[in-house]
Amino acid sequence: MPRASERRSPAAQRHADTVRFVPFEARPAGLTFVQLVRSRELSPHQTRAGLACLRDIITERGWPPLIWTKKDGYKFCADPVELQAYEIAIIRGKLTEIRRFITGTVAPHAALQPKGRWIKHLNTQLNSVESTLDVIADYTDADARPRL
Repeated sequence: MPRASERRSPAAQRHADTVRFVPFEARPAGLTFVQLVRSRELSPHQTRAGLACLRDIITERGWPPLIWTKKDGYKFCADPVELQAYEIAIIRGKLTEIRRFITGTVAPHAALQPKGRWIKHLNTQLNSVESTLDVIADYTDADARPRL
């Protein structure tokens, strides 16, 4: 993803305007990234910059969110159920990234210096993060279950 300063450049805003009209004109059901690139003859880099800038613009203006699903690709979403499923999938992905960081990067270093001051501090911080993540994961799991 481009840096925040690059997301709001004039070029990125032009690309965002170009990308924004594609789902409405071409196929409201959604477009894959390749279809999005080809539809407006932008480079992949320009399309990514446009998508990043477009997400910022959508947030500022309160428009329906732009989501990506494996089935449909990029599309604007106004359905609360579909939006919630998308958000849960994103949160689960981020939780997995954080847990992999903890187990793959921090744990081996802690094994080498278990009594180090930095490791103790890091373990304290990570334990609080993990407990928070467990609460969030339980919440998203509960929301993902069908209600009877």
